[in-house]
Amino acid sequence: MAARGDTSGVVDGSTVVPTTEPPPFADIGSPSTGYLTLCSALVFLMMPGLAFFYSGLSKHNNALSLIMLCMMTMSIVTVQFFLFGYSLSFSETGGSFIGDFSLGGLGTVGVKSFANTAPQVPGISFVVYQMQFATISAALIFGSVPERTRFLPAMIYIFLWTTLVYDFSAYWSWADHGWIRNFACLREMSKSGEPCFKGGYDFAGGGPVHIASGFAGLAYCLMIGKRKHMHVEHHSLVNVCLGVGLLWTGWFGFNGGSAGASNARAAMATTVTTISAAAGSLTWTWFDYIFTRKFSALSFCSGAVAGLVGITPAAGFVAPWAGFVIGIVTSLFCNGWCRLKKRIGFDDSFDAWSVHGSGGFIGSLLTAVFAQKWIGRLDGTDIDGGWLEGNWMQMVYQLVGSAVIAAWSFVVTVIILFVLNRIPGLHIRQSEEEESNGGDFAEMGEVGYMLVISEPGAGDLRHLGTEPLGVLMDGRRVSVANLSVHLNTLPRNDSYREREKKPTSFLTNNRDIELKQMPVRSVSPKVKNHRH
Repeated sequence: MAARGDTSGVVDGSTVVPTTEPPPFADIGSPSTGYLTLCSALVFLMMPGLAFFYSGLSKHNNALSLIMLCMMTMSIVTVQFFLFGYSLSFSETGGSFIGDFSLGGLGTVGVKSFANTAPQVPGISFVVYQMQFATISAALIFGSVPERTRFLPAMIYIFLWTTLVYDFSAYWSWADHGWIRNFACLREMSKSGEPCFKGGYDFAGGGPVHIASGFAGLAYCLMIGKRKHMHVEHHSLVNVCLGVGLLWTGWFGFNGGSAGASNARAAMATTVTTISAAAGSLTWTWFDYIFTRKFSALSFCSGAVAGLVGITPAAGFVAPWAGFVIGIVTSLFCNGWCRLKKRIGFDDSFDAWSVHGSGGFIGSLLTAVFAQKWIGRLDGTDIDGGWLEGNWMQMVYQLVGSAVIAAWSFVVTVIILFVLNRIPGLHIRQSEEEESNGGDFAEMGEVGYMLVISEPGAGDLRHLGTEPLGVLMDGRRVSVANLSVHLNTLPRNDSYREREKKPTSFLTNNRDIELKQMPVRSVSPKVKNHRH
């Protein structure tokens, strides 16, 4: 959120004619208030989009639990932000490192605007908008550690991470006295207490959202370890495409609303956002085509997200042509990290770090290259531009700010998880049996799909409310969830027992697999699991 210029006055041609100083903001039906409220709803829409995206990438027996993780995160962070998170992130009376509790419980937030952050909308409208940023940032982390994370410690971690990482990095980047926002005058500000708003550029969350969550995901996946059952297939690419569609739609509000008003700069931010996403999606698709000779939906979706991540810090600072370049460069950069992580050997399962962490970092640096003064002036904001306009020091501000947020998020995450893992009952990882059965059963006692396929070595699932059907050729067990146990809405339906009289075919991974009906048996250790 860059400092906004005062655009009050009468526009005569291209000249803004100053008028008298307006009174403190009074809501009289301002179009900017309606616009920001709509943008809040669009950013909220990104949470179910992310949930569908992660769910589709997972195995079928973790599909429901990943949706639940995202939605529980939304509720927990919303409560935290209401109680004190917003105050820590945006209070106008804090120091250079963190805010205070003056706005705790939102008791003093009303129609009065925040003069240096969002002067054209009432404060409470800005609160609900920023609340959505905090929720999606925390949920992104779980893209690094799906299919093995325990709910209870994860939710405690999210509350602590939001308080100790997101609130801090948001304050540094966007609050009146944040040190990244005022990097160029830290010494003077410490003496006078007056901010200069000359420092790092971060229009919509390259640091607090993507870098912070991405490097937290990296730390989480290193602390929790690899999955026991690695896999290359995703249970529903349809859900992946649906999720990315919702994310792309929500990003119009994510970046456009960061202008804080319905104005030309907001329009420019949404324009460069969709251009970057389109460039990123095509770049990733064509780059993978070189190796596979296939046009992959997953490649398209990954590239779109990479382009959206890369443009986030730059959206209100760069021209459309630069948005096109940023989409291409970020997509190639993230694609390279996705390939390199396999060689390094850590399990960043759904690329929260490879795309969000690394993409947010490179996007922040590209902002320093392509930022232009005339883009800031679209809403009356004065900026020094970027490297293209001779301001090479901007690269220093961007590099230092991004590196500090990355290191802070990584180290704090390691400390939180280390402590939680030592507390009885709060071990952060599922047991091997729970992981084999899937997070839906292990953490929720419910299922997303009534046909349950568990990993070789999983125990008898009857105690979890399933009835066995048989064993696949690769050793995975097939069971049917009992509706009366899990849904409590229908009487037990034993019609599937009729299938025991003959072999049954299920369409799995685009091919028919013959399932021979037999009692569930122990699987020989010689049976090779086809998952990678």
